Amino acid sequence: MKRIAIAERPDWRARATEYGFGFHTMYDEPYWCEDAYYQFTLAQVDYLEETTAELHQMCLQVVEKVVNSEELLTKFRIPKHTWDFVRSSWKTSQPSLYSRLDLAWNGSGDAKLLENNADTPTSLYEAAFFQWLWLEDQLQAGKLPAGSDQFNSLQEKLIDRFAVLHQQHGFNLLHFTCYRDSEEDRGTVQYLQDCASEAGLPSDFLFIDEIGLGEKGQFTDVNDQVISNLFKLYPWEFMLREIFSTKLNDAGVRWLEPAWKSILSNKALLPLLWQMFPDHPNLLPAYFAEDDVPAMDKYVVKPLFSREGANIRIVEQGQEIARVDGPYGEEGMIVQQFHPLAQFGDSYTLIGSWLVDDQPAGIGLREDRALITQDLSRFYPHAFIE
Repeated sequence: MKRIAIAERPDWRARATEYGFGFHTMYDEPYWCEDAYYQFTLAQVDYLEETTAELHQMCLQVVEKVVNSEELLTKFRIPKHTWDFVRSSWKTSQPSLYSRLDLAWNGSGDAKLLENNADTPTSLYEAAFFQWLWLEDQLQAGKLPAGSDQFNSLQEKLIDRFAVLHQQHGFNLLHFTCYRDSEEDRGTVQYLQDCASEAGLPSDFLFIDEIGLGEKGQFTDVNDQVISNLFKLYPWEFMLREIFSTKLNDAGVRWLEPAWKSILSNKALLPLLWQMFPDHPNLLPAYFAEDDVPAMDKYVVKPLFSREGANIRIVEQGQEIARVDGPYGEEGMIVQQFHPLAQFGDSYTLIGSWLVDDQPAGIGLREDRALITQDLSRFYPHAFIE
């Protein structure tokens, strides 16, 4: 794993505009960067693929354990009035679409799982499409070593998955929704809607505040059409606590992602993984903060529902050395042993490893100058050589 400087494509901003990538710069700071790229070997890509597949299967075993335990559902802060709803989504094998594991790895030794973004993972469009476009353009320009490839079958697998949902799971119309005020979320949802269209799956879009409630307790769109299948880029931990959560069980909606993802995307996953698979080479020791936590020289405190690094603290020898403010923490915390991210120059690099339909599908890399990767990190493309 190397970080290699490379000339930017002279027209990449125009290309971004052409393909609807409006959030390549956010808050006057660059998000998409291509003055460098990460180069892997085929063996490293094979390792990431195998590790991702194994970790994902371990995570699914956690879901099976949690849905069968009221004690663990409580520990995961799943609201009691939604237990049957969450449990049923797993017991009836409600289909899922995708997820992203965040890994710390510098190309050698054991990759370590930091968290599982299984419900509303971000950076999909840039990982699946725009970095592939970068690869094709740079190969054509002769800027990359001959034979360079990319660990990236995301778009192909997404289209295939939507086709399966349409043809085998009876998704005849799929509504898409997201929060109104996020250009990034809207762009991600539009990309997924395009993939669904490519798969022949009819779709429609509405903002989440436009969802209505019909006379029979069904959710409806702006045309009063009943919503039967809904992709929502909106977190379950919010949905399970909102007023309409009492209607979820009877609304007859199939959700992407399904409600059992509320377990996988929860930081409580991490201590349970460590309990079930102690000393696994790809896991870090992790504990519920309210339990007996062994002494550790350096550790990270994470709220169960933290997003984009919010409210995460790093403690070394009893002293806080890094923190990010935010709105989380009242729900409970976990404590995870600290593990350094790969460092290149003055930046720390996080690997997001994607799965579609339970299959590894590619990676995206984000850099941050801070120890805690946040929402204004920078996305860099990658390639590999045999």
